[in-house]
Amino acid sequence: MIYILSVINILSFFIFGLDKKRAIQQKRRIPENTLLGISLLGGIIGSASGMIIFNHKTSKKSFLMKFILVVLIDLVLLYRFIRH
Repeated sequence: MIYILSVINILSFFIFGLDKKRAIQQKRRIPENTLLGISLLGGIIGSASGMIIFNHKTSKKSFLMKFILVVLIDLVLLYRFIRH
């Protein structure tokens, strides 16, 4: 399980970096739902790291609110997983 989460987090980090690069180059972007989806699948650490390191989506309040919701959902799921 830890290996799967590691791969998801590495992937989410690079996806945020790729989206930032595309934003700078004014190319077709990765949809926000995809960014949030990879975060929801367990990539919140990689996503948060990508947001901070690439300074990406950090000033967009609507995205940050959705991201916080995803983090809360992941924490609830983790809690339920650990309890069983």
